Amino acid sequence: MRITITARHTEIDDDVRAHTKELVEKVAKLARRPHHAQVIFTEDHGEAAVEIAVHVPRGRIHVAKSHATDHRSALDAAIARIKRQLLDEKQTPRARRTTRRSGVRETR
Repeated sequence: MRITITARHTEIDDDVRAHTKELVEKVAKLARRPHHAQVIFTEDHGEAAVEIAVHVPRGRIHVAKSHATDHRSALDAAIARIKRQLLDEKQTPRARRTTRRSGVRETR
């Protein structure tokens, strides 16, 4: 899975980048075949914001946004939200495309 980490209007330390990559890899294990993940760090008027988008098959995108005083706490809150979304999707029953047949065949 490809992980893209972007910083807009702010600087991100290497340890925060490594921590982000580690957390996203852990959370991505909950998804069904994730394609890639995007993490965007922004800062506006002294408030840190983090947006995480995990792209999964069939065009689904799970997005979580969080604001806090620093990037680490915003990242932790966004990770918790994306984890909840992925767990909810995993526990949702999937529709079967075939109908179940009894073992008896009709003859004409």
